[in-house]
This record gives sequence, structure tokens and C-alpha cells, in this order.
Amino acid sequence: MSNAYIQDIKHKKDELAIQYLPAVKAMAFRLKERLPSSVDFLDLSAIGTEELIKLARKYDETLNDSFWGYAKKRVYGAMLDYLRSLDILSRASRKLVKQINFAVEEYRVFHDEEPTDEQLSELLDESIEKVHDARIASMIYTVMPLHEQLQVGDEGAALLSVERDELIEIIKTVLSSYKEREQLIIQLYYFEELTLKEISEVLNITESRISQIHKSVIQKIRESIGE
Repeated sequence: MSNAYIQDIKHKKDELAIQYLPAVKAMAFRLKERLPSSVDFLDLSAIGTEELIKLARKYDETLNDSFWGYAKKRVYGAMLDYLRSLDILSRASRKLVKQINFAVEEYRVFHDEEPTDEQLSELLDESIEKVHDARIASMIYTVMPLHEQLQVGDEGAALLSVERDELIEIIKTVLSSYKEREQLIIQLYYFEELTLKEISEVLNITESRISQIHKSVIQKIRESIGE
């Protein structure tokens, strides 16, 4: 096989990747909208673009007739892997995230609003910096697959005793205990991938209330799997 022929194939595959760059940028933008300001859109876009080029060069159209169908999940997965690599997802911060979520729910019962970082710092006897970083980590967790969110605080120990089908049934049971509108919030967030702001505009519910419902669902699922 001549070098010119190899270069021609490589050029065509790079052209294939270029066709889908707008889709990658749109994916990065949608993901960025659900993340804290500390995560850079350009970083997400660059990670996605790099993965797209790799996939285009490996793509065999005889095995899969839709390149974007083949690449979409893998590109999104590369962006999530980048988020997982951020240093804030340590074991200590996972534990603190769980403590903060519990403290926020308790505080909301009595004050009907979320506490500030300063108030949480006093409640948990942790530095404001640690609380701030843990809350950012908590925001990043919310874009991860549900099974990863359930691992926060116990490193997945409770999940090890639960089969996949059983977990699905537990999730269905927990969701059925919520009103139809609250179930819709979870559907819009996880399956339609709307931001809290977009859900707020669609359903005329405050972003704070949507966040509360989301955290409540995660907590009830944890309780149901015997954490």
C-alpha cells in the first residue's frame, strides 16, 4: 500500500471528523450549561474534538453505517472522563459532598432556603474553601450517570450488593412516590438533558426547588439500597 494512498485515506477520515465538529461543540456547550463556571467550555470542546478525530481514524463504515451514531456516546464519555479526572473528585470531597447535601436539606426544612458556604462552614466545622470546592464537586456529580452519583460517600459499597435490574426497580419505585410533576423534572434533567434554568422556565418552578427534588430522589434511592 503506497504512502500516498495511506495519506489519502487519513485525509478523508479527518474530513469526516470535521463534518461533525459543530455537533461536538454543541454537545460541549450543552454539558457546560449544567456545570459550574470553573469548568471551561473550551476544555470540554477540545477533549471532544480530540476523541472525534481518533474515532474517525478508526471508523469502519462496513461495520457501522452511521459515524455520529458510533461516535456520539464515545465523545460524550470522553468529556465525562475529563470531568472525572479533575482533582476535586477525591475520596475526602465525596464524603464532604454527602455531608453538605444532608446539611442543606436539614437547613432548608427550617429556613426554606439553602445555606451559604459560610453557614455550611460553621455547621460542618470545615473551612470555607473546602466547602466551596465540595459544592462545585457536587454540581459536577449531577451530570454523571446515576449509578456514579449513588457512590458518593460510600465509594459504591452499597451498590455492590444490588443487581442492575434490582436497582432499576428501586429507582422506579422511588420515582413513583413523587408527584407527576416532580417525576417530569427528573425526566427532563436526565433524559432530555435540560439545565435547571430551562426546567425552571418550562415548569415555572424555582431552580432551588428543582435542585432540592433532584437531591431528594438521589437520597431516597441510597436509602432504598440500604446505604
